[in-house]
Amino acid sequence: MTERDRVAGLVFGFFPAQVVQTLTRLGVPDALGDGAFDLDALAGHAGAHPDALARLLRAAVGLDLVTRTADGAYALTPGGQLLRTGVPGSIGNLSQLFCGDAVWRAWGELEWSVRTGEPSFEKITGRSAFAYFADEPRMNAVFTEAMAEGTRMAAPGIVGACDLTGVTTLADIGGGNGTLLAAFLDAHPRLRGILFDSPSGATATVVGERCEIVTGDFFASVPAADAYVVKSVIHDWDDERSVTILSRIREAMPAPGVVLLVEPILRDEPEALRDQRMLLMSDLNMLVGPGGRERTQDQFADLLTAAGLRLTDVTPAAGSGYSVMRAVPA
Repeated sequence: MTERDRVAGLVFGFFPAQVVQTLTRLGVPDALGDGAFDLDALAGHAGAHPDALARLLRAAVGLDLVTRTADGAYALTPGGQLLRTGVPGSIGNLSQLFCGDAVWRAWGELEWSVRTGEPSFEKITGRSAFAYFADEPRMNAVFTEAMAEGTRMAAPGIVGACDLTGVTTLADIGGGNGTLLAAFLDAHPRLRGILFDSPSGATATVVGERCEIVTGDFFASVPAADAYVVKSVIHDWDDERSVTILSRIREAMPAPGVVLLVEPILRDEPEALRDQRMLLMSDLNMLVGPGGRERTQDQFADLLTAAGLRLTDVTPAAGSGYSVMRAVPA
């Protein structure tokens, strides 16, 4: 591949992203499932123009997401199966979240965010990202399931990286539908859990009877617990609001309590950047979206210190891209 071909691939990278998003938005992967259907049946299911859908499916064949059978019917490839709802490893809702409407348009205003330092999502929608999702039931459901899709894949590594010796109650702060907390409870039969999120965030929970569901505002207060897991929350916020969240946890935790901060850790040295391309894109997504950022280990340590906590150790969560940063009262 020439350098021109490589750079051209970056320029046109949004084309296949929209093929993926449109397939999932139309419900094509779920309609196909493990079977095969002809064009007319799929067009009727999707409410789509048959000829235009045929062109979309042809592109999906070229992207190895769909295949055509000998009699002209369409079926999913192994890659296309990952766009179905609820299958192991699914990224169907992730595609609808990051390639759909508001987030898509916010990325179109990346230049504005770079010039101003402000999240373009608010410019586009007139609301913060989390206010937008709270007000839009369909997108809130997509957001919740998209976050759960990623967490399901990361949960075994995260749970394995967390030492819960002596912990009887674990609070998952900003835990969404409880996917991660459920994994902790499955791994620790005597553990009790507290799922804490906003009223719009803690919906359609998957946690069982050993868990209490509490709703509230983590900028104001959080429930008391022996230990706290905080996954993919701090990167959503700027430094000031991140310190506020961590300070509320510090205020609620007992003297021997522990915080398990779960985030990817950015390595800022130039030679490491090529190996962190997804994290670098996530950093820009935080810029245009909620207004947060990805951070280095030193930056996380500074936030914890400002909140009255002390970083004691960092453990990579195997197979997940996350690290578990363990902190205790300073």
